[in-house]
Amino acid sequence: MRAALVAIALASPAAAAPCGGDFAAFLTTMQDEAMAAGQPADTVKAFFKAAAPDPKVLKADRNQGVFRKTFLDFSQSLISKQRLATAQTKSADLDAIFTRAEAEFGVSRGILLAFWAFETDFGQVQGDFNTRNALLTLAHDCRRPEMFQPQVLAALELYRLNEFDLATTGAWAGEIGMVQMLPKDILERGVDGDGDGLVTLKTSVEDALLSGARMLQHHGWRAREPWLTEITLPDGFDWAKTGLDTTLPVQDWAALGVAARIGALPSGLPASVLLPQGRNGPAFLVYPNYRVLFEWNKSFIYVTTAAYFATRIEGASAYAAGTPDAALSLEQMMALQEKLAALGHEVGKIDGILGAGTRAAVQKEQSRLGQPADGWPTVALLDAL
Repeated sequence: MRAALVAIALASPAAAAPCGGDFAAFLTTMQDEAMAAGQPADTVKAFFKAAAPDPKVLKADRNQGVFRKTFLDFSQSLISKQRLATAQTKSADLDAIFTRAEAEFGVSRGILLAFWAFETDFGQVQGDFNTRNALLTLAHDCRRPEMFQPQVLAALELYRLNEFDLATTGAWAGEIGMVQMLPKDILERGVDGDGDGLVTLKTSVEDALLSGARMLQHHGWRAREPWLTEITLPDGFDWAKTGLDTTLPVQDWAALGVAARIGALPSGLPASVLLPQGRNGPAFLVYPNYRVLFEWNKSFIYVTTAAYFATRIEGASAYAAGTPDAALSLEQMMALQEKLAALGHEVGKIDGILGAGTRAAVQKEQSRLGQPADGWPTVALLDAL
């Protein structure tokens, strides 16, 4: 029944309302779109009443500087002994919920605990942006209207189902609840884990964790498979083989001298060698489940840190930090991106963030210039370009 309601609620075309321009006119168009999708007029009127744009949302959207941190800086700022201990205590205290998540959706408790910790500090800090206004602000903005206008309609349907209050608060990008899910994901994949007839991710631990597990399963999470293993690499390793663009069976990596730093590598899985800070920093082998995590968050640094923390929660040792080359400054990174773009590489926005496109371009230029092609930008590369 819920699936049928979802289909009706989201039946209208995405981004039907023109972005930008007068906000009041935009709201009128969104209301017309909602009623065309079958929503009752009184529900629509109540949902949109007194809605207002939030300039703080746009400021947050334009300034995501936290992802300019290196992997070591970011992971060490998010992972403390106390947070690790809290996660392990939660794992024991809520064992029945995590056992259910593993049994029904195949998702490891470490992953759920890592995202729960990072997103809201285990539900304690869920955000103070008005969710309706945040979604409408981003739906009206012309940067990503095709993403956020359907989220507005999903929030409207949750409101009709009594699962969304107009005073609901959350993250600046409209995510709600303990594991910070967008309304459309809640509507399509929310789980009534506590059996009260409602899906409420802000107040129900069971609903939040099981909904998160179901979302990851939907995006392709593979039950009983690992996601990341810390590794060591042999002298003379071909750094050009590292990065997410190169995938080989684990046994092929082992034949090249790749080994688990502690314990043994899994068998029978495709994998990639990941060097978050180049050949002199930590090294990991990552598997298909690691890639699924990008459906939760698009940031390479965030996902890699969450994946690593999940292994720590489940008993892995702390990584060997190594001695990576110093990171480029913001100005140097932006200059590097400009040079890479001028050479024809797809690096995306010139923002100083070492994303997937910039890493791939760095590695290609390192190979071309005869430098160690580990994907980590250095002053030597910047100078050579």
